[in-house]
Amino acid sequence: MLVIYGIRHSFAAFFSYILDDYGWTRGSTALMFSINVALYGILAPVAGSLVDRWKPKLMISLGMLIIAISIASCALAGELWQFYVLFGILLSLGTVFSGGPVMIPVVSKWFARRRGAAVGIVSAGGALSFSVVIYAEYLISVFHWRLAFVMLAGTAIVICLPLLISFFRGSPEQQSKSSIETGDISAPASKNPQESFTAGTEYGDLPLGKILKNHRLWLIALAYMLYMGIANYMVVAHQVVFFIDLGYDSLFAAFIAGAAGIFAALGALSGFLSDRIGKEKVFTGCCVLSTISLLLLLSLKDASNPWVLYIFVLIFGFPMGLFAPALIAGAADLFYGKHFGTVNGIVFMGFGLGGAIGPWLGGFIFDITGSYSSAFILCVAAYAIACTGFWVAAPRRASKAK
Repeated sequence: MLVIYGIRHSFAAFFSYILDDYGWTRGSTALMFSINVALYGILAPVAGSLVDRWKPKLMISLGMLIIAISIASCALAGELWQFYVLFGILLSLGTVFSGGPVMIPVVSKWFARRRGAAVGIVSAGGALSFSVVIYAEYLISVFHWRLAFVMLAGTAIVICLPLLISFFRGSPEQQSKSSIETGDISAPASKNPQESFTAGTEYGDLPLGKILKNHRLWLIALAYMLYMGIANYMVVAHQVVFFIDLGYDSLFAAFIAGAAGIFAALGALSGFLSDRIGKEKVFTGCCVLSTISLLLLLSLKDASNPWVLYIFVLIFGFPMGLFAPALIAGAADLFYGKHFGTVNGIVFMGFGLGGAIGPWLGGFIFDITGSYSSAFILCVAAYAIACTGFWVAAPRRASKAK
């Protein structure tokens, strides 16, 4: 997850160099990132439905190969439409078939009693992926940005494929029966351990058509769309160039952006909090901290107060990792069952649609106003609406619905 999403998030490091070399507007250049996330969202339900039928290991391996080919090919791009095709379309295709839409249903199948903690551990990889911008910036400083694309592709192949081939198991049924019976796998109580992994909630056991009509599913997707897609991804895509505009050098700007990923990983590893105090309360805390972080950015006018960025990176990064165990595990609490792959894909679709809007909209607002202030205020409003929608979806009532 770290490598899969790290390659996408490396865009923040490449952004300023592409702008300098070609002189395209920020909105049109950031559109390649928006296309990537939009297609990811559109295809997430497809990948989610396929993971219920195909072998996840095969899907992830194929996705990783597509990622490596597409990102390496960006080194040859010289026109904006070529970046749209390579980074926007092909990279997104590889990401959706190897990332969360496939990984999360597998993890949710393996772990039931402490699903929030399990999803949090896996999400820590995705959260830490924001720190790959530091690695990408280093590669650019040493090899030039074009060759850095090729180096990222090599990193993906060298790290991920051996791990997948050696260790990945798509379902508990592939594990020995003794591992289940001795409690190495966190299955819910059942006379038949194998049946425990397919036991669904009241909503999760409904026909897919009725699940799709349930307003709770769409409210969770909306919360993902607004919180992570529109708000956080707008900041993620533009934060490095924003810091450079303030007067910081590119390496320091990349370090701050990457450090957010480290704190996000710590937040994801705190996913057990959603199991203990409730998904809604944890998500509310994430929205509050994220709002404060953007208010700090709005207070900055130049590079005279670097200590503000150190506070920002903590209170922006930590909730960015913590929200996923709360929101995704909340969706599983309500809808886990034979169609959860599709349900999870729809939740990720919400993120994808928001992520398509956020990076482009941030660049568009800057091109019009010459500032990110209005964009950051819009993000604060998105946090408030996302929090409200998640409370109405009410994962806390899942136990009462069973």
